Amino acid sequence: MTKLFIDSDIILDLLIKRNEYESSAKLFTLIDKKLFAGFTSPIVIANVHYIMTKYSGKEKSIQNLKLIRKLLNIVCIDEEIIDEALNENASDFEDSIQYIASFKNEIDFIITRNVKDYKGSKVPVLTAKDFLEITLKS
Repeated sequence: MTKLFIDSDIILDLLIKRNEYESSAKLFTLIDKKLFAGFTSPIVIANVHYIMTKYSGKEKSIQNLKLIRKLLNIVCIDEEIIDEALNENASDFEDSIQYIASFKNEIDFIITRNVKDYKGSKVPVLTAKDFLEITLKS
C-alpha cells in the first residue's frame, strides 16, 4: 500500500476548510477507505493543535485531532533523526526532521502545500491536488 506523509498544512486545510480543502478532504477520504496509508509526525500533531486551538478552542482541537489520529499513523522521531536533521543544510529544520523520518520509514510521498521546503528530498513531494491528479489518472 502506498504510504503518505501528511504535513500540517494539509490537515489544517481539511479542519479549517481553507485553501486546498477539497483536495485535502478527498485525500483523507481515500485514506479512510484504506486506499493509501496515512502517516504524520508528533510535530505535525502539536502544530495543528496549536493552530486549531486559536481557531476553535482547545476542546474542538482535541476532538478534531482524535478523528485525524484514527486515520493517520505516527512516525517515530528519535535522536538519530534529530541528529541527521541538525546536520542537514536545509532551510527549514522542522521540514528536515519530517523528511528524514519519512525516508527512514519508507514513506512513498510527502504531501504538503510547501513543496519548495523539501528541496533535495529523495522522497517525492507533492501537493494533495497534484498527488490526486497523478494517482487518479492511473
